[in-house]
Amino acid sequence: MPIKRIVVLIILFYFLALLQTSFLVHFSILGLIPNLIFILVIFWNLFEKPEHFLGVFNALIGGFFLDVFSNRIIGFNILILLAIALFIKLVFKKHVRIPVIEKT
Repeated sequence: MPIKRIVVLIILFYFLALLQTSFLVHFSILGLIPNLIFILVIFWNLFEKPEHFLGVFNALIGGFFLDVFSNRIIGFNILILLAIALFIKLVFKKHVRIPVIEKT
């Protein structure tokens, strides 16, 4: 992984966690607040190749920033996001086959 990509992802997750915990709290619908980091981690792991593990790194960074900005135990969101990312990777590796279209 290039260091530039890692730095950009860390900054992205920092701003998403900051936006989620400070701004979106005031715009809840029926008491629900969208979890932007959760959504990004799921989409990243769904659209990434099963052999790559940048999505798992994203889950680690996103969970860390959610833990820093919340009043829960440090590590709770990290474990939840890592478990979801690894579950998606496992399901895609074992049960999903993506067809390859060959050019003729």
